[in-house]
This record gives sequence, C-alpha cells and structure tokens, in this order.
Amino acid sequence: MKFYLPLIISLSFALPTWADFPVIEDAKLNGNSLSVTISHPDSGWDHYADGWEVFTPDGTSLGLRILAHPHVNEQPFTRSLGNIDVPEGVTELHIRARCNRDGWSDQMFVLSLPAR
Repeated sequence: MKFYLPLIISLSFALPTWADFPVIEDAKLNGNSLSVTISHPDSGWDHYADGWEVFTPDGTSLGLRILAHPHVNEQPFTRSLGNIDVPEGVTELHIRARCNRDGWSDQMFVLSLPAR
C-alpha cells in the first residue's frame, strides 16, 4: 500500500485536459462557394475558432478559410469561401475546423455532393 499511495496521489493531479474543438454543424456548396456553419465556445481572443479547411477524400486541400476574430455572441456562425474547384469525380468533401488554443479537430465533417 505504501507504494500505491504516492502513485494514486500523483495520478490525481494528472487529470486529462479536455479540448474544446470547433464543431462543424453544417456545410453547403453553392457553385464554387462553400459555406460552413461552426459552433465553438469562443470566450474571446484567448480561445476562439480561427479557421476551417476543405479537402477531397484523398487529402488534397481545396481551400483554407481563416477566421480573423472571435464570435462570442454569434453561435453558431456561418462563413463562406469562394473559388472551391472540386475535381471531376469527387463525390464528397471533408471539412475540419480549428481553434487558436487547441488546434485542429480530429473530426471531419463529410459533405456529400450530388452526382455531376
């Protein structure tokens, strides 16, 4: 028991850090413009959703949208990015978001595209 007590005490201080990643709620492609709706517990300049990126399923980046300021009182919020050139044959887009404190979310939002 003497061995386990210091271990238990030290582990009690090593609690996991829970990241507050942005969540992509919705996305729509209209022509070559992509609109993405994000929710995130923005608290100000110290912690806010600061961007999203769109990819083809093979990982090719089609665009990066930088979000230049917090959206504390506007949740969820939608921002668009133009000039999205979807290659022929691509049937879905993958979108991920990031925040300035926790970095990129490991969750991808998948937007299915209509047959073209």
